[in-house]
Amino acid sequence: MYPDDLQYTGEHEWVRTPGEHEGAVRIGITDYAQDALGDIVYVSLPQLGEIVDAGTTCGELESTKSVSDIYAPVSGEVVARNDSLDATPELVNNDPYGGGWLFEVVPADRDQLGDLMDAPAYIASLES
Repeated sequence: MYPDDLQYTGEHEWVRTPGEHEGAVRIGITDYAQDALGDIVYVSLPQLGEIVDAGTTCGELESTKSVSDIYAPVSGEVVARNDSLDATPELVNNDPYGGGWLFEVVPADRDQLGDLMDAPAYIASLES
């Protein structure tokens, strides 16, 4: 349910290193987050070339229950977005670790990746 090859944030996002683009990391939300949100009906992602700051809001997920912010897990430049989510936002629910990824960032400081949790730490945070 929480792949060991990913890193996690307290905001229920995952980070995959490397991403598809050179030097980038891929970002999405966890199975826990998509389940808590319910059926996702709209996704607002940061724009290509946008500079995001770690811990700040850079997008939104709208579900049948509520609207939830997407936070940047690391600072850097957005180099890819999952434009498939415009037409099929339910991919975030159906495949949160695959086709439901959100965007990719080239980190400005790769040391920030060291601040993220591994899968056992993330699971422990859910249980506390």
